Amino acid sequence: MFGVLALYAAAFFVYAEKWAFTWDESYHLLASQLIGAGKRPYIDFCFPQTPLNAYWNAAWMSLLGQNWQVPHAFAALFSIGAVMMTTRFVFVRFPDPIWRAFSALSAGLLTGLNAMVFVYGPLQAYGICLFMLVAAFLATVRAVDRNRPLSAAAGGLFAGTAAASSLLTAAAGPVLLIWMLVYNRSGGRWRKFSAFVIGTAIPFAPVGWLYLQGPRQTWFNVIQYHLYFRKLYWTDPTRHDFEILTSWIDSGQALLLGLLAVAGLVYIARRSDWPSAMKAKFYLCAWLAVAIAAEVGRAHPTFARYFLLTVPFLAILASVGLYAIASRVLDPDKPLWAVVTLSVLLVFGLGRSLYDHQQEMGDWGIWEQLARKIDEVTPRDAMVFADEPIYFLTRRIPPSGLELTDTHKIDLGRAENARMHIITEPEVKSLVQSGIFATAYSCDEESMSDYGLPNLYRQRV
Repeated sequence: MFGVLALYAAAFFVYAEKWAFTWDESYHLLASQLIGAGKRPYIDFCFPQTPLNAYWNAAWMSLLGQNWQVPHAFAALFSIGAVMMTTRFVFVRFPDPIWRAFSALSAGLLTGLNAMVFVYGPLQAYGICLFMLVAAFLATVRAVDRNRPLSAAAGGLFAGTAAASSLLTAAAGPVLLIWMLVYNRSGGRWRKFSAFVIGTAIPFAPVGWLYLQGPRQTWFNVIQYHLYFRKLYWTDPTRHDFEILTSWIDSGQALLLGLLAVAGLVYIARRSDWPSAMKAKFYLCAWLAVAIAAEVGRAHPTFARYFLLTVPFLAILASVGLYAIASRVLDPDKPLWAVVTLSVLLVFGLGRSLYDHQQEMGDWGIWEQLARKIDEVTPRDAMVFADEPIYFLTRRIPPSGLELTDTHKIDLGRAENARMHIITEPEVKSLVQSGIFATAYSCDEESMSDYGLPNLYRQRV
């Protein structure tokens, strides 16, 4: 088991450091770079995310280097940690000694080889969120049997860290808190409630600090942007959401994980003779998966990768489902072939997803070539018009309002736009045509023509 997991971890880390890429991560990396340069999210530039992961990456990049490999390395380690903790949870608690190691391995592989986890785990805040969600789950499970409230505080701290890194995980905290209070068997409920809430609040200290300096800007970036402005860049966000929410029908991995998880839940509830306290821990996995899926499914628009946050909890239930099916269909004393078959299906599904992802998205190497060319032709003190990946790779601070491309369709009025560091699309066009940029970059021929770039610049590459 440990050899297989070590092989997975090595392959995942290599992928994270060489090929992992998605366009969206560039504005997260740029935000971390701007923080390292002394700027404040919300106050000095628009960053519609909770900021803890950006501060975390800024700290490490200041020590280890301003490059994308540093955040990828830590996100990969967080993701690997989530896989290992998921594996250990099943290994420690699975009642059948013959299947224990194999069920634990299947839970780890169902998590680690899941296409969404593998592709996006090293990117943005997904790695830290996965780790903190599983850690919060384990701490909360432990807290119900402890007299002292330290485990409850740890559960809140981990859940709060996940939410302070991405609000996509916010639903986990209330579920864990309610479950802990309902199933508490030792110690005072109110003490544990207070400890959990205090622990949850601690990671939001940066948000509180920023709110004191700019309450209007903080409210806009953390709440208002997501309620009203995310959908501006999608011509039909409702249709998009419908397609995403039904895309599992075309995904072999999603169907396999979901069906096995349902089978596991049914087995635990109706066929197993496990103690009720043991069943409750597995039921908590189901509640967490449902709550997180409901939250990310209501994001408008939503994306398939958001649902990776449910995978560890579904994988725990799916490992039980594999046991329930294979121990009856196959030899109950020989679980090896069931896990081998599962592994083959997961590897082939992952391989196809990696192929599709690289065909669609490319990698950082392409952008690094572009950045080198821009640095070659542009003095360091000259202004560049570009997108977030170029600003990050060239280590150039973008003009105010160009830190996030996805804000140019927002118009709050002149005063509010200035406060939120937003410039509208017509203003962007006017800036470009004013000739203040020594170099202008675009990957869109239509934008080049609309901005009049061929007529503005004598040289073009």
